[in-house]
Amino acid sequence: MTEQDLTGRRAVITGGASGIGLACAQEFASRGARVVIADVNRSAAEEHAAALGGEVWSVDLSDTVALDDLTLEADILVNNAGIQRVSPIQDFAPDDFRTVQRIMLEAPFLLIRAALPGMYERGWGRIINISSVHGLRASAYKSAYVAAKHGLEGLSKVTALEGGPHGVTSNCINPGYVRTPLVEKQIADQAKLHGIPENEVIEKVMLTESAIKRLVDPAEVASLAGWLASPHAAMVTGASYTMDGGWSSR
Repeated sequence: MTEQDLTGRRAVITGGASGIGLACAQEFASRGARVVIADVNRSAAEEHAAALGGEVWSVDLSDTVALDDLTLEADILVNNAGIQRVSPIQDFAPDDFRTVQRIMLEAPFLLIRAALPGMYERGWGRIINISSVHGLRASAYKSAYVAAKHGLEGLSKVTALEGGPHGVTSNCINPGYVRTPLVEKQIADQAKLHGIPENEVIEKVMLTESAIKRLVDPAEVASLAGWLASPHAAMVTGASYTMDGGWSSR
């Protein structure tokens, strides 16, 4: 049985209605936290929040202006929401590039900004940023995603430096390809760009750099997020934890 070490804590998870976000919501709920599933898909968020005894925050994180004056009550903030666009730079639609930056870099900044005053007042807080191996390494055709994740790494470290004196930690988790709807949606685009059949994309594109030849399970990412929020990780901050099957060892 999971230790109830987060009882009384409020955990806000963006993109919490599916994939890694949902796995994190389940992990934190199992540890006693009150979870808030923040997602653009309200119906899915309501379904999962009801199952976990949590709350729903229906939010479109691409509308960053609406977040400028936000006050966010959260002891734990998981910045997980993301999208993907795969295209060569010369063909990359400028609006698509901007949208990726808004959802995956601007929104985390604004949510951290909104949550820190309450965390500072309470003298405790955990910022967990779901980054990627692409926050540390690059891949062709992913200029927007790689740029956003590299920016998130820097934001997380600055948050760690500022938050440390106030009892707030900030860390990144850097998985390789995770078995989620976001990854599954890339397969057709990757097949077209690399000139291979869709059934060969996972092996020949997604796992080519990994020593362990399988996709990461969302529950594995969530288990690390749970530990980072726990009392055992009180001295862990400004770090980036790879979970990429050895990809970044190259």
